[in-house]
Amino acid sequence: MTCRELNSRTSKLLSEIHEIYQDIREESIQPAETSGRSVENTVILLKEKAERGDLQAAFLLGQLHYEEGRYAEAEIIFDGIKDEDPRALYQLAVIYYDGLGTKEDLHKAIEYMRTVAFWDSSEVGCIRYTALYNLGRSYLEGYGVEASSAEAERLWLLAADDGNPNASVKAQSSLGMFYCRPETLDLRKAFAWHSEACGNGSLESQGALGVMYLYGHGVQKDPDAALFCLKEAAERGNVYAQGHLTACYYHRKLYSRAAALGERYSASCRNHEEHRFVFCGKNGFVLTLRVCGYEDISAIARHTDCLEEYIRKGIAIAMFYYARCLQLGRGVLKNRDRVKSYFSQAARIDPEICKELQMDVVHGRI
Repeated sequence: MTCRELNSRTSKLLSEIHEIYQDIREESIQPAETSGRSVENTVILLKEKAERGDLQAAFLLGQLHYEEGRYAEAEIIFDGIKDEDPRALYQLAVIYYDGLGTKEDLHKAIEYMRTVAFWDSSEVGCIRYTALYNLGRSYLEGYGVEASSAEAERLWLLAADDGNPNASVKAQSSLGMFYCRPETLDLRKAFAWHSEACGNGSLESQGALGVMYLYGHGVQKDPDAALFCLKEAAERGNVYAQGHLTACYYHRKLYSRAAALGERYSASCRNHEEHRFVFCGKNGFVLTLRVCGYEDISAIARHTDCLEEYIRKGIAIAMFYYARCLQLGRGVLKNRDRVKSYFSQAARIDPEICKELQMDVVHGRI
């Protein structure tokens, strides 16, 4: 997590604390006070309330330490209230799962996450759905538990709660992806779950729906619906949708538009060693990406809440089609040097997708 992201999350938490506790707001914020000083004052005031038995203040104190990266302090506070507050137990599970400020303990993390998921009280709220989703991920990946697709599916179905918008939208979208896997293939279910997730705001699923409409996967082909979904998702920052939108324009023989989008969504080439990508979303999100830098793709994943695997595919698709435009002079002037550079970069980012696209070239489909 970057310093900017850390500061943003701390500021958001401070605002929430000040909304709950008016007295803390009045006492902790003074004219010309620095952000750091505001945090210190808030910590002192929350600690006083926690010592008087205010459970909410205790949790917020632990969460403030957590957002500031003081994980050891957060662990102590959360541990003290974990039997009374499922949010504290959930945060402890995250701390042990990721080894934040302490030794990684997957057994304890899974145990705590399971307790939150099946907490016998209405007080647990929506965090139950998040815990169920995370447990499902652990079972799918076999991380901390024995891998089981069936158990992952069961937990995600509980987390998705029949498409409840207040449940885990990530679980709904993940079920859409789950039913696209060769081992658990059911494209009608995939389409249904992506539709639920998209309706609840999932950017990942909106892009997936565009591709499903485009190729008739789980639904009848609908080029207009595909274009609508891909354009909307691309504008919101879905990189996979951006790649497919470039391909979509190319196959409609809108070469100038395909080349323009391909260049915008894939790269602005400085030299053969470094490429930078700028992805612009509807909400003003702009991110510069060095293709070879894994951390940058990871940053896009955090900002868009999309899977890194599909971000890579989207970049590779956009680059490949832009290279093809450059190679054939479609919508842009031919440029042999840039063609070679873009094809090489695309193959490096996602060899499998480029192998498929190269076969399309061989068979005259691109």
